[in-house]
Amino acid sequence: MSRVAAIGSWTELACYALVGVEVVDASGPEAVRRAWEELPEDVGVVLLTPEARRSLPGLLLPRELLWVVTPG
Repeated sequence: MSRVAAIGSWTELACYALVGVEVVDASGPEAVRRAWEELPEDVGVVLLTPEARRSLPGLLLPRELLWVVTPG
């Protein structure tokens, strides 16, 4: 079974933790890239804040998982 994770600012993603999403607080491009690269293999869906998405050009496609950008 796959898990859901979210990467970005805690203040934007805290509400997702209430429904069981693993929230990774990552502020700034380096922290976002590190969080993306360290995602566990059992994560199947990733929620990204708009800022986090902009920090990951070219890194999203090689992964075989579903990712979505949260409303900004």
